[in-house]
Amino acid sequence: MTQRTRHAPPKAGAMMEALRGLGYSTAAALADVVDNSISAGASEVRLRFDWERQASRISILDDGRGMSDPELEAAMTLGTINPLDERAPSDLGRFGLGLKTASFSQCRSLTVASKREGGPLVCLRWDLDAIASDPEGGWRMFEGPAPGSERFLEPLASLRSGTLVLWERMDRVVTAGSNFEHFAELAIDVESRLAMIFHRLIEGHRPDFRLFVNDKAVAPWDPFMTGHPAKPWESPVARIPTPSGPVDAQCHVLPHKDKLSEDDFAKAGGPEGWTSQQGFYVYRNKRLLLAGGWLGLGKGRAWNREESHRLARIRVDIPNSADADWKIDVRKSTARPPVYVRSWLTGLAENTREKARKVFAFRGAPMPGPGGARIEQAWRVEHLRGGVRYRIDEGHPAVAAVIDACGDRKDLVRAMLRVVEETVPVQRIWLDTAENKDTPRTGFSGEPETASDGVRTVLLTLFKDMTGRRGMTPEAAVRALSSTEPFQNYPKLVASLPEIAMKPQEGNAE
Repeated sequence: MTQRTRHAPPKAGAMMEALRGLGYSTAAALADVVDNSISAGASEVRLRFDWERQASRISILDDGRGMSDPELEAAMTLGTINPLDERAPSDLGRFGLGLKTASFSQCRSLTVASKREGGPLVCLRWDLDAIASDPEGGWRMFEGPAPGSERFLEPLASLRSGTLVLWERMDRVVTAGSNFEHFAELAIDVESRLAMIFHRLIEGHRPDFRLFVNDKAVAPWDPFMTGHPAKPWESPVARIPTPSGPVDAQCHVLPHKDKLSEDDFAKAGGPEGWTSQQGFYVYRNKRLLLAGGWLGLGKGRAWNREESHRLARIRVDIPNSADADWKIDVRKSTARPPVYVRSWLTGLAENTREKARKVFAFRGAPMPGPGGARIEQAWRVEHLRGGVRYRIDEGHPAVAAVIDACGDRKDLVRAMLRVVEETVPVQRIWLDTAENKDTPRTGFSGEPETASDGVRTVLLTLFKDMTGRRGMTPEAAVRALSSTEPFQNYPKLVASLPEIAMKPQEGNAE
């Protein structure tokens, strides 16, 4: 029995307008266009933002291999590539929609001009207004640029080969109330996001590749602070075989703010800030697909982005043969790990999150003292059935010195310490941390080692008590203070205590 069928092609105007609603940001849309340039072997990609109010435009010029007329027509036609087809391992596309859908999300006129080496310049254009004005006209592309836009294709003429993509009538970019400042801010935002998305290609995985925004070279943004001397930990690269190809992962814990300069701290926060940038970074062919977030993983319930884990970042590399399994969308901005890697990634993330939490909680994770000596900390944590308590450690040198010196009044000191323990403003600290996106200042942070008060005064008091009342040698006192929180952060000042103690104090000199 023959099955009856009907031919039901989509209406061009309705489909074009629907494709505009896929949710691209301008940066994500431009990244999709840059992907095509990279796949075409371009060594330079130049983005230009030209402000002319409603006539403003954005162009993307590359020096890749270019396209012939049939190739350009195929590239401009929706759905010419089947996402199930096998692709070259280096291919950054999948759906055959990126150039069109990304561009339509931002503009109503898309012009693409291209030329092969030794071949003619060819040009095709989609005009959504023209399609909307003629509902029965179907899927009509125009040959050549829009009247009056010929001059915008001139930069391509000077190249041996390459492609130029031109966005005009950018109704989703230049909206009511837009001005030059808004347009300039958009260019800055795009630059910062492209610096993140393509950082591994710019850094050297494609040694000949350079990216420009308005003639300014885009400097890569490395979310993992590779090679920074203050970075506390990174794991070896781990690999797991999967049905769609091997998946690699490397875990990173970034330095605490106290270990960074203001410039380094601001830069490392990334376009979205420290808390939002924590989590997994999923790459395909060294191109970033997803920046931050925990991929819906977590035991019991999915992990959220929390202040205590903001130093944790995990790099994941997947092959382009894994797109379907990872549910990579058209915009290349979402990913969901398949079942067969979820437990593996969860284990890596649990370990990384715990290490990051310790660094965050202990302000840079106190490093071992001289010779690997254990750091004596002033506070200890008691895990009780009813919750967690924080206690002052009476073994800390500063605390022990006061208790020992008080003789039969030790009970009064211990009563005072208990009051301090029971009145720590936990809720206020938590609220201030959440609102200010930073931990309160402790550990004499911000005070120079040569200050006449603060850490210097406290250290000198303890050193004199150790070498006087307690009878310790200067060397032993220095060793003890070098492995005591927070004084391990001031090694030069601790080492100079014997010399400082020998000097007459101000007001006591004859």
